[in-house]
Amino acid sequence: MNKQEEKQTLRLRLRTIENRLSPRYLAESGRAISAHLLAMQAYQTAGTVFCFAGAGREIDTRPILIDALATGKSLCVPLCTGPGRMELRQITALEQLSPGAYGIPEPPEDSPAILPDEVDLAILPCVTCNYYGQRLGHGGGYYDRFLAHYRSGAVLLCRERLIRAEIPVAAHDYPVPWVLTERGLYEDGTPARLG
Repeated sequence: MNKQEEKQTLRLRLRTIENRLSPRYLAESGRAISAHLLAMQAYQTAGTVFCFAGAGREIDTRPILIDALATGKSLCVPLCTGPGRMELRQITALEQLSPGAYGIPEPPEDSPAILPDEVDLAILPCVTCNYYGQRLGHGGGYYDRFLAHYRSGAVLLCRERLIRAEIPVAAHDYPVPWVLTERGLYEDGTPARLG
């Protein structure tokens, strides 16, 4: 099996596991992950934050988005512009988001573009990851392309029950330094302090 086949097999396995997670666990783990994120010093000191807008069974990032706006941070979210391509677009209210590609909440096409170099902290999704920040996404390459040009702080949000020790990675896969679960923060595979 090549890397792409390994990745697809793992995605299917994790989607089956995720579909079996109880609504209660999904809600409780999501709330805990959001609370941990808001307590991170890297988040608190960030002036510009890039965060995905959780959809479906993904982690609900609305508490993070609301806090970023309420505390005066510049907030940008992804706008899909083509296969495997996204741009970072600034929003000033959650009401600006509407279902776009794949039903994911997106900003309007005329919202201001933000360059990756302007972002202080990127909050990223994954299907699964390990504690070392090796991630498996949905397979579109959106975040791999972003990470190829991004040099500031980044954190992966992942439920503890979806963490896996072994993640198939290819040369174009970039690890993320921080992983945040409902149990807390991991930095390069080691439990770390939030503050």
